[in-house]
This record gives sequence, structure tokens and C-alpha cells, in this order.
Amino acid sequence: MSVTLGFAASVAKGKLQPYTFERRTPREDDVSIDIKFCGVCHSDIHQVRDEWGGAIFPMVPGHEVAGIVSAVGSKVSKFKVGDHVGVGCFVDSCTTCSTRNVDLEQYMPGLVQTYNSVEADGVTPTMGGYSNHMVVKEGYVLSIPENLPLDAAAPLMCAGITLYSPLHHWKAGPGKKVAIIGMGGLGHMGVKIAHAMGAEVTVLSQSLSKQEDGLRFGAAHYYATNDPETFIKLENQFDLIINTVGAGIDLDAYLKLVKTDGTMVLIGVPEKPVALNAPSLIGARRTLAGSMIGSIKETQEMLDFCGKHNIVADIELIPIQSVNEAFDRVVKSDVRYRFVIDMASLKA
Repeated sequence: MSVTLGFAASVAKGKLQPYTFERRTPREDDVSIDIKFCGVCHSDIHQVRDEWGGAIFPMVPGHEVAGIVSAVGSKVSKFKVGDHVGVGCFVDSCTTCSTRNVDLEQYMPGLVQTYNSVEADGVTPTMGGYSNHMVVKEGYVLSIPENLPLDAAAPLMCAGITLYSPLHHWKAGPGKKVAIIGMGGLGHMGVKIAHAMGAEVTVLSQSLSKQEDGLRFGAAHYYATNDPETFIKLENQFDLIINTVGAGIDLDAYLKLVKTDGTMVLIGVPEKPVALNAPSLIGARRTLAGSMIGSIKETQEMLDFCGKHNIVADIELIPIQSVNEAFDRVVKSDVRYRFVIDMASLKA
């Protein structure tokens, strides 16, 4: 076992505080990682505050991990000491489900999350990336292209793949009109990735306050959704709309912006059920779908794509001692666009 330093919440809605715990002794198929940076995802806040239920405490959050390999097991073949690597939202999964053969681990019932979950032994709680060290099975470690800075690459492990997966699955590319609802930590990644795929990208945001950023990230158009004229002007315009916001929205109003046979994909999780009128779908053979992160294979494809196109998140780097303040600021949407914790600030 190895002693690990981290920050943990001891109770629901509790403040994150310094916490010392043990990681398992590395096995022959394990990769040991010195964590350099970890992104702050809104889902970290939901789970620390037990807003989704079933939280396990003490909890060390963090599933946007970027670091450097410090040791490898005897059967590890993909990585060596010194490699730049990442860990995303899960660290193990079922290996017998039929979906395993089509690289859909994220939808398997046996998924082991990076934190707030239980390891395959059914007993040991998983602890996340708000820490200085991790031990992860080789098959769940990702290679970060050397040209990407580790701090700004960390959010790709969740925010990046969460947008890449639906854009890739619904074939965003040349000749396609894609709209991104929301310009936050997820939305700004969607703009960058969809633009790099060759799509014509439109941002739909509450106001025009981030318009300059959106256009800089690759959007061709930027509209304020607090203007009723937006929904008149853009009716039947888009092949694909991706909704990144977690707040409830008027699905009917946004579905009317989708072309015949187009799709609207939900990746944000509203706290309450959202109403929908069937004619919004039936009237133009539209599809309303959902998407959640991505498989290990697809996440590696995303990282390679981002390496090729020099795509990383726009970040605000913070010491871990500021993480509680960062949580409050995320809830207020007061960050452009992703907080990333510098683990060099974590001291015994």
C-alpha cells in the first residue's frame, strides 16, 4: 500500500479538507501515476453535495486527471515511466457484457467510477484525482499527446470526451450545421471540437457576454437565447444540437430549431424532469437523444484528435487550497472555462 495525499469531503455538503489515505500496491497490470493536474467538473460538486444520491464518504473527487507515469507493472506494455497520461471518469468496467465488444464501457452496469464508487473487489471505495498519486489498470489509462500542456489537457478527460462522443457519433463535419447550447466548461469544448471537425458551428447562449470567446473558439454564429427573435430566425436550421446546460430548458422551443431528421442531444442533467410535447418530434421526424462520456477507445481517439488540432481547454489554474471557493464559483458560472487544480500545491 502507498500513502497518498488528497483533499476529501467527509460528509455531504462538507468542505473539502486535507486527507491522507492508502492506494493499493501496484499489480502486474497497473500503472502508477504522479498526478500533476486535475480538472474541476460540475459533477464533482453534485457528488460531494450528494445531489444525485448514493454518495460514499469520505470522498476524494476528481476524474479529469493528467499526470506522469512513475512506475509500471511487469505486464504493462503500452506505457513507460515518464509518459504523459490521463485518467477519466472510470477505472474499471465489466469485461463480460456484450457491449464490451463494441467499446461502450460507459454504459455497462459494472462500471467502476474513478471516485464515489467501489472497486471490483466490491469493498474498496475508489478515490479520485484531487490527490497526488493514483494506481490504475493499464486498460483504463490514456495517452496524452506530448504537444498538449498537461494542465489544459486535464479537462479533456471528461469535458472533452463528453462533447467529442456525440459530435463523432452523429457525424458532425463538413456540410453539417451544429449548435451548442451553453458556453461553459462543456460548451466551449464543443465549439472547438465541432469546428475542428469541419462543421458550421453556432453557439446558443443566454446572452452575448461570451460572444467574442465563442467566435475565437471557432463558432461561425452566436445568438442570445434571451432574445425571442433567435427562435424565429433559426427555426429548422440545424442538423445537430447539443445541449450542455444542466438547467431545465424549453425543449419544444429548441427542438423547433432542428431540421427534419435532425437530432438534439442532451448531455446536461437537469435537477427536475423537463416537459416535452410530442408534436415537436413528430412534426419533422426529429430525434431527441442522450449521450454520456465515451469509451476508453473513443477517449483515446479524442485525445489524438485534440493533439492533431492543438485543442485544449481554456483554464484557470488554482491551488488545491482554493477548491471550495472554486466549487462556489462553478455553481455561479464564474469561470472561463474550467478550473484545474495544480497538484504541486498539495503538501503534507
